[in-house]
Amino acid sequence: MKRARTRVEKAASWALAGTTAMVAAMGLVLAWSAVAQAAPLRIPGIRVGVDPAASPSEVAGTLQIMALLTVLSLAPAILLMTTSFTRIVIVLSFVRSAMGTQQVPPNQVIIGLSLFITLFVMMPVFAQINEVAWQPYMSGRITQQVALERGAKPVRDFMLKQTREQDLSLFVDLSGRARPAGPDDVPTYVIIPAFMISELKSAFQMGFVIYIPFLVIDMLVASVLMSMGMMMLPPVLISLPFKILLFVLVDGWGLVVKSLVESFAG
Repeated sequence: MKRARTRVEKAASWALAGTTAMVAAMGLVLAWSAVAQAAPLRIPGIRVGVDPAASPSEVAGTLQIMALLTVLSLAPAILLMTTSFTRIVIVLSFVRSAMGTQQVPPNQVIIGLSLFITLFVMMPVFAQINEVAWQPYMSGRITQQVALERGAKPVRDFMLKQTREQDLSLFVDLSGRARPAGPDDVPTYVIIPAFMISELKSAFQMGFVIYIPFLVIDMLVASVLMSMGMMMLPPVLISLPFKILLFVLVDGWGLVVKSLVESFAG
């Protein structure tokens, strides 16, 4: 009898709880419908249209916006290819390949270190651009065209200083232009590819020098293993700890970074 009474009480309590929940849900529905009828929800619409230009000035403004968007999309490549980033990232990649450490340091570390070293090397150039172009333009003393011309000159001087004469002559001849009388007569679109070619050549020269000590270690380890008759053991597996030890003992990262920075000072 007690068990039956308990079951009846539980069933009654569950029924009461279910009824209460249903009443509350119906109340929420009625309240929401009342609010919706009083103030209907309106979703704002978005319209995109192309209207014909009414004057030549509107056409010029549209073309300027398109040109600006194009330059902004290419800005990272332009910024990296006209600075010291190319040489630095290639040399650091050569260091990793010469040591044979596969993905150590990872690509994110190599690129991050290259960016900060690039910022360190290019800081005098950026400071000059800020002094002669950006600050006068922000204060309204010069126009945008003058600011662009003044800001491009420090970058041009940096690229010309690091560009080999033969590479510059190559692109001047390929452009079909007459031989310039001075550095100011060389167009920027001729300087940039010549600078990039020179940077690649300098980076590969430094990479060759970096490879030599590690190659010597590989050859010594391979000779020792062959003399011991251990021909099935990969020499790279044995030489890797010795290469890492040598690189740490001579402060390899410091020497590489020092050589990179000094290569732009000359």
